Parts: sequence; structure tokens; C-alpha cells
Amino acid sequence: MFGAPHPVTASASPLVPLPRRPLDESCRVRRWYERELGWPTVPGDPVRLAVGVRFDVLDVPAEAGHAALRHLGPGSPVAVRGGRMRLLVAAGSAEELPGLLEWLEWGTLALDLIAIGAGGFMEAPVPGLVDGVGRLVPRENALLPGQRAGLVPPGAAVTLPPLAGPFTGRPFALGPVGSQGAAVWLRPPEPGCEVEASLPTLSALGGGGNAPDLVRLVDTVATHCHRVRLRRACAQPPALRTQGQ
Repeated sequence: MFGAPHPVTASASPLVPLPRRPLDESCRVRRWYERELGWPTVPGDPVRLAVGVRFDVLDVPAEAGHAALRHLGPGSPVAVRGGRMRLLVAAGSAEELPGLLEWLEWGTLALDLIAIGAGGFMEAPVPGLVDGVGRLVPRENALLPGQRAGLVPPGAAVTLPPLAGPFTGRPFALGPVGSQGAAVWLRPPEPGCEVEASLPTLSALGGGGNAPDLVRLVDTVATHCHRVRLRRACAQPPALRTQGQ
């Protein structure tokens, strides 16, 4: 007669680790910003960047932002989302903006100019850039020899074909640049570089450093914000213009 079978216990076989779940795209984006750039992010989805730590943000109409690009250094990051442009400026600039607008005699006008400072956040743009013909270039291919970042004309809807993503080689299914709520880099940040040295700052006024001057940047942005406002007002029917006065 055969004896009863011995029970199989868990200790009889080596422990096998459970397979790791692949990181989703938002985790990869978050890791890129935190590890490659050292930029803090805000918990939750979608991935958002904490503002006021490494930089502040000026959120302006794309037309005003394009006009101000000449006042930025080559390493100053710029993002675009739909008809808005996000200009990264030195941390603390958001607190200086009201006084600076008063000094520049723009303080009495309603300008479509939003400053985001300490405690705020901005959507994390796709880690890539827009090339000279409006295509999104993956981060690892962003600076090929002879290639440079280009600008999408204000209001242009440039369709992006599915291109390899910056992390996994899988395609990003993006539509027109900056549309459908997707922000992209027009001038991307450079991993391994200190972003603070390239950002416009108030201390650059009259100084001998290489940092861009925040005063010239804000004056140009305010001027073009005012022009956009006047143009929109003139485009309204006379009855609406009268009500708005």
C-alpha cells in the first residue's frame, strides 16, 4: 500500500519574482524630467511641472511670444500649447511682474499675460521639439547635424505624423502642434545643463552677465498682447464694441 503523498510547501521551490509591469508613458515622462533635468513634478496625471523652484512661467498668446523670442538666449526653453506660448523665466519673476508692468507703464491695461510662480504648475510638454517644417522630433534625434529647431507660425495647424517616442520607440499619436491639449517644446531644455543661467531675469538689467533681460522681454510681450487685444476689438461688430466700452 502506498503512503499518503507529501504536501508540497512554498519553501520547496525558490521564490520567483513577479514580472515587472512596464512603465506607462506618463511615468517615463516624469522620470525624464526628474532624472535628466532635475525638475520637480507634481503628483498625479497628467504630468505637471512644479513652478517657482527652478523657473517661473509667462503664459502669453503665441503671437506675442513669437515676437519676444529674440530677447531669449539660445538655451531658454519655450513651450507651446494651442494658441498659447509658455516662456520660462527666472524663479521669482512672477512676483516682480506687477511692479515691472507699472514701471513700463503697462499696469493700467488689461493684458492677456499670465505669470505662474511659486506654488503653481504647468503641464509637462512632450520631451521633444518642433523642427523647421513643423514636425515633432524625438528627444534622442533632436539635435542632428545641420538640424535646428524651427517655429510654427502663429495659428498654424501642422499635422504631426506618428514618430518614434523619446523613450520606448513607440509612436506618439499627436495631432496638430499644441492642439488637443498637448503641449510641446518649441525650444526644449537641455539635459545636464543648468537652466537658471539661460533664463530671463530682472537682475540682468544693466548687468554684465549673459542672462537675457526680463525687462525687454516683458515690454515686448506686453506690446504685442496689447496689439492682439486691439485687433480683436476691431474685429468685433460695432454693437459688441459699444457694450465693451
